[in-house]
Amino acid sequence: MASLDTSSAPANATGTASKRARGHSAMRSSVPFRQRKISIAQTWTASDPTLSSPAFSLGSSIRSYATPSCHDLASAYVRLGGQRPVTASAAREEKKKNSAWGRRREATMTLLSRPCAPSSLVDFKSAATGVSAKAMRNELNAMIQKIDDPDYKKAFEAEMQSFFILFNRYLAERAKGQKIDWDKIQPPSPEQIVKYADLPEVKDPSLLDKLAVLKLNGGLGTTMGCVGPKSIIEVREGMTFLDLSVRQIEHLNSAHNVNVPFILMNSFNTDEDTARIIQKYANHRIELMTFNQSRYPRVNKETLLPCPKSALEDKGAWYPPGHGDLFDAIMNSGLVDKLLDQGKEYLFVSNVDNLGAVVDTRILEHMHQSGAEFLMEVTDKTKADVKGGTLINYEGNVRLLEIAQVPSDHVEDFKSVRKFKIFNTNNLWVNLRAIKRIMENDGMDLEIIVNNKTSDKGEAVIQLETAVGAAIKHFKNAHGINVPRSRFLPVKSCSDLLLITSDLYQLEHGQLTMNSERMFQSTPVVKLGDHFKKVAQFQKRFKTIPSLLEVDHLTVAGDVSFGRNVVLRGTVIIVANDGSRIELPDGTTLENKLVSGHLALTDH
Repeated sequence: MASLDTSSAPANATGTASKRARGHSAMRSSVPFRQRKISIAQTWTASDPTLSSPAFSLGSSIRSYATPSCHDLASAYVRLGGQRPVTASAAREEKKKNSAWGRRREATMTLLSRPCAPSSLVDFKSAATGVSAKAMRNELNAMIQKIDDPDYKKAFEAEMQSFFILFNRYLAERAKGQKIDWDKIQPPSPEQIVKYADLPEVKDPSLLDKLAVLKLNGGLGTTMGCVGPKSIIEVREGMTFLDLSVRQIEHLNSAHNVNVPFILMNSFNTDEDTARIIQKYANHRIELMTFNQSRYPRVNKETLLPCPKSALEDKGAWYPPGHGDLFDAIMNSGLVDKLLDQGKEYLFVSNVDNLGAVVDTRILEHMHQSGAEFLMEVTDKTKADVKGGTLINYEGNVRLLEIAQVPSDHVEDFKSVRKFKIFNTNNLWVNLRAIKRIMENDGMDLEIIVNNKTSDKGEAVIQLETAVGAAIKHFKNAHGINVPRSRFLPVKSCSDLLLITSDLYQLEHGQLTMNSERMFQSTPVVKLGDHFKKVAQFQKRFKTIPSLLEVDHLTVAGDVSFGRNVVLRGTVIIVANDGSRIELPDGTTLENKLVSGHLALTDH
């Protein structure tokens, strides 16, 4: 009988949770689901009275099927099938027998046999953590047992194993109150950030044949009032994000006579719609593949139990665990091996809604020449980017710092443009062989981001997520590239949509570039109010998109509509007071103007 035998871990059992317990990812190239390679360690008897008491009973013994590289107790209690484990190669296990894994195992055994001191606050937290972990394990097991289809059951169980490891890490960190030490944070050194202007020029583009491009396609367009994947929102001349990305890769392949595959990492929210939509690219010169990131259960904030009671429960009870899941999901899909077999060495990763994230041969050449295994594109921070993650020097190592990791009393320091001058664009370049090496050995211990949400039922829930950029600390010679702002052109709101649909940008081969006729190549500040929040509202309020070629700042608030051929220049502020309406007639030109009150012109 298949079940999770991942017994509750004490709060002080922290460290790298092995990611060999991966979530299921279905790649459309029909790569079969692969069970994780897990080695048998040894049988331990739990002598800790806390663990052997009725509330924490783990049975008479604990059999560990942990990966040899794991030093997190949570992942030391993993069983895949309940009958017999899947073992890694004997040669690799022998090699690791006397490694750091062995020393960590001894430390784990010491933890198990440590006597309980009820008066200790730490031990009390450890006991509470044990209760929560065991309760979660039982709920996950119950969901697994309700599944009849053996293939789906195996896939779902693997996914829940991966989630359970993440959950145990969360419990342990919460109990210990682990936070980043603000005093150890330093700006990145010159060696950790390379200027784009210093990158080599490229004469031979043949290196492109070793590249694959991946877009993170797990998000929905709900914040902009759209149904379905965000990538299918029309953004320019009737083309969607996906259309533009496909056109870029198609042109790249044609212009340089190369084969750069195009990959989409979907979520359970976007996979079905995406699979249907990409059929229209069947006759294009492009190799297109998709795979799914994991699906994890939302957790009730009060009970710390999973919200869903069944694997088939509605989507609202589940969530995709952030783009940090990329490495687990792509390895589990078999896609890394497939790309390596094709001779690919590098993976360019970016958000599907970042229209500035196009393949850059100078960055690719730098990666090749420098031997860097991981590059993160960063750009200069403005006041609009104060919440974006940034690269820091932490104890001599380059790391990504997200605002969710910042202690509450230092949030304003984090937002300071003076101290943190750059931010992460989430354009990443990663060595495929390095991904394979890391995931098959130590795995990745990415910082957990706790995302507080409210469920459809009104319950306070948490989502445990990770960020893909946090993986930078695991790769050799990893560093940042300070790129021009033009490589960061996201569409997160209708304000962004207005910018990219205007004459401020030109479109060529799926790539947007700033109009050469604009005097200053800086991006203007555009702020549209709540009346423009949804795409349908946006489209209704503009008969045609106004000219923004010479605008520096635009703010629109209230019930405002634009006629045809409107031209805006300089700083323009348009505010319709409550109960009032402003309709700008066709052909209106506003330059450095404040328009407020009520205005409506009608034809006679």
